[in-house]
Amino acid sequence: MNQPQRYIAHLDLDSFFVSVEMLNNPSLLGKAVIVGGTKDRGVVTTCSYEARKFGVRSAMPMRKAMELCPHAILVQGTRGEYSRYSRWVTDIIAAKAPLFEKASIDEFFIDLTGMDKFFDPLQWTIDLRRDIMDETKLPISFGLSSNKMVSKIATDEAKPNGYLYIPPGKEKEFLAPLSVNKFSGVGEQTFVKLKSLGIYLIGDILKYDVPFLEKELGSWGAALYIKAQGISTSIVAPYREAKSISNENTFHENITDEAILLRELVKMTEKVGYELRRDKKWCGCVAVKIRYPNFETTQKQSVINYTFSDDELIAAAIELFHKLWRKDKPVRLLGVRLSELNNHALQHSLFDNVEKKTNLYKAIDDVKNKFGKSLLQKARTIKKPTRNYCLFFIIICNDYFTNCCVYCSFLSPVIFIT
Repeated sequence: MNQPQRYIAHLDLDSFFVSVEMLNNPSLLGKAVIVGGTKDRGVVTTCSYEARKFGVRSAMPMRKAMELCPHAILVQGTRGEYSRYSRWVTDIIAAKAPLFEKASIDEFFIDLTGMDKFFDPLQWTIDLRRDIMDETKLPISFGLSSNKMVSKIATDEAKPNGYLYIPPGKEKEFLAPLSVNKFSGVGEQTFVKLKSLGIYLIGDILKYDVPFLEKELGSWGAALYIKAQGISTSIVAPYREAKSISNENTFHENITDEAILLRELVKMTEKVGYELRRDKKWCGCVAVKIRYPNFETTQKQSVINYTFSDDELIAAAIELFHKLWRKDKPVRLLGVRLSELNNHALQHSLFDNVEKKTNLYKAIDDVKNKFGKSLLQKARTIKKPTRNYCLFFIIICNDYFTNCCVYCSFLSPVIFIT
């Protein structure tokens, strides 16, 4: 039985962060705008097309970016707004698309396979793009082809604010004249290696046979040969937003001591934060629940900037607790819940040293995975030291962190001091 012709659309919001900033501040329109950290130590998260003309690129040190484009307007960024607009676009797509994947905060794949029996996939995607732009006022580009890989590359070629359709059977022809570094996974070192072999364009790959490519590039060589033919079998993973992650504790005795309640709240928030990172999710909403001895239950929640880090989750939980708790009234149950979960958030954002925090929490979670979740604790959650504790400050470096832990031999619990 013949398989139905695949149609996969890839949609990408153009310079998403910059576009949001321009919507909120129209005076930025048509100007060189850089979103990112501080001039001295920050990096470029993204930039407008006007800034790109001067060579500014994402992940570039801000100091270098300002040298290339000294007249650029630097914007620190408003993550909450980015999350709000991303949810808005997601809702529009979810209401119309039969099957879609949210690849990042500003990027989507839609599987339109089989829908060509009822309507034109290209026109359907054009209409969806128009609906998104009409409702949100955000520019968005898309590529449409028979697979995810080609569609994503087509989107890049269509930018800014355009679209490109690659008919089935034309994938190899479309890819051939493009630079080989259009393929994901071809970084600077691989690109240098390929150029040394005379491979500059995707079409150049097909001038060699697979054994030669495997000899020079290993298994990646065979994969590259398949890609150059425009072949990709990657599926669109259905978008299912996890409901929530929660933890609550019914105390053996009612508690009125604020310090004890806060200590328990921090411990519970750390637990759900660990589960969040284990599931490779980010959180956009925190809720705290309190139940009193008469079983009266109250709850408050707060929408936050997407995060995975304990320090931000704990700060939000504590703020909610203070708003919620009737001071000195005994508490029977205390709980914390994380919702608005997803696996994309600000993947390319480097606000607030996200990259460093990622490394830090990976180190922390690696220790918890290996030696138990209760071994690593914040100092504020320790009641009274009844034994020797190993105290150290965590350096944001996995090797140092691991070695330090090994030297401790884990003969006693480790207190994580922040």
